Amino acid sequence: METTLNRRLGVPGIVLMVIAAAAPITVVAANFPIIITVSGSIAVPLMALTAMVILLLFSVGFSWMTPHVPDAGAFYSYVDRGLGRRAGLGTAGIALFAYVLLTVSMTCYLGVQAGNLIHLWTGIALPWWLISAVMLIIVGLLGYRDINLSAKVLGIVLVLEVVAVLAIDLGVLFSGRELTSTPFSPVEAMSGAPGLGVLFVFLGFFGFEATAVFRNEARDPERTIPRATYIAVLSIGALYALSSWLVISGLGEDNAVTASSENPDQVVIGLAGQVVAPIMADIVQALVVTSMFACMLAFHNIVTRYLFTLGQRGVLPGSLAQVHRRHHAPSRASLWVSAVTSAVVVVSAAAQLDPVLQIYTWYSGAGAIGVIVMMALTSFAVVAFGSKTRKSAGQSPSVLVTASAVTGGIGLLLVLALSIWNFPLLVGGSIAAVVWGAALVIVFAAAASLPRRAGVAAAAEDQAVLERQP
Repeated sequence: METTLNRRLGVPGIVLMVIAAAAPITVVAANFPIIITVSGSIAVPLMALTAMVILLLFSVGFSWMTPHVPDAGAFYSYVDRGLGRRAGLGTAGIALFAYVLLTVSMTCYLGVQAGNLIHLWTGIALPWWLISAVMLIIVGLLGYRDINLSAKVLGIVLVLEVVAVLAIDLGVLFSGRELTSTPFSPVEAMSGAPGLGVLFVFLGFFGFEATAVFRNEARDPERTIPRATYIAVLSIGALYALSSWLVISGLGEDNAVTASSENPDQVVIGLAGQVVAPIMADIVQALVVTSMFACMLAFHNIVTRYLFTLGQRGVLPGSLAQVHRRHHAPSRASLWVSAVTSAVVVVSAAAQLDPVLQIYTWYSGAGAIGVIVMMALTSFAVVAFGSKTRKSAGQSPSVLVTASAVTGGIGLLLVLALSIWNFPLLVGGSIAAVVWGAALVIVFAAAASLPRRAGVAAAAEDQAVLERQP
């Protein structure tokens, strides 16, 4: 049985995966107005920089621990090393649950957005679920193949997205509109509901885990992953801070909150048509669709690598760890992800849930909470692992690494607290919040209690790799 993945991904390929999952044009065109609306503040650039700093602090410990984690389980593997097998399995359960929900939410929302675009251009009205089904097939085919094919597709989409975002930015700069410094003011950041603003900005960084998820397909993972992690966080943070500042300046300091609240779906698209050219509005609307597709593909690949790693380690059936002989990809795991995702979409559509107000809002809200929980656990797993290596092998982290991991973990806990506090807003009420919260707890507990199957040899091999670390 083939078990070796194709190791051809370099820093650019992994960075493309991460930034594509973050979906920059979707964040700029759809999320910025939401952030301004829910926070009642125009301090989005300062919020973006705050999220970036928290993630950079997290990245210091995450990168230090990378050479000590020899598989592609990402957060699961890090928590397993630092906090123990049960905590690691619980984290893996939350990861699968969260990323499947995020994939489904993006699939359904993509069906709606693509349907709107098709109707705009052709006058033909297609049901969202039909378009979502086509997207599932395309993503399934790409996920079945070599990861480099996905990276190329995501790369093309991402370049177009970034060019469009920069075109809007430059359009505002050369439009003669007044550039305001108020969005960077701490006083402005504390007005309104800053907690909600930071939370929604933080959601724009999701996909960040992909740097470690693709470890087995990286050419030199011990160098590639840390570099890709820092480049991705800095790139996303800088782009969001710059673009939100210019979008707010383009809308007008005194008008941004009102305009965003009245027309959140179209306000940035309309601005693009004003400051660049009328056709730019149509281009941005089309790129929002391709951006969502790229995000959907990235999440699909992340879940696939989780299943592959869990199959390798004997937690799930070993067949999930099979590698396609020709594509050298985890094709079997990818097929399972396609099947599960499709099933959830079918059930959701059959239940006649609204694809945006219910499926997207509820599923992405619960998935977001799950990712934040995983990241907080990972931060403290780094600290715990550092304490173990200090006692056993003398490979202790520096004071800077430990301090960064602790500080980043505290920042993530604050974000988690804000998320839980506002969870009813995300998932549609207190009852829904309780249901989704209970689901996360049940998933964690059920995964933590899974017995080990035939993966003892894999675990022993992992330990041997750890002991050989310099």
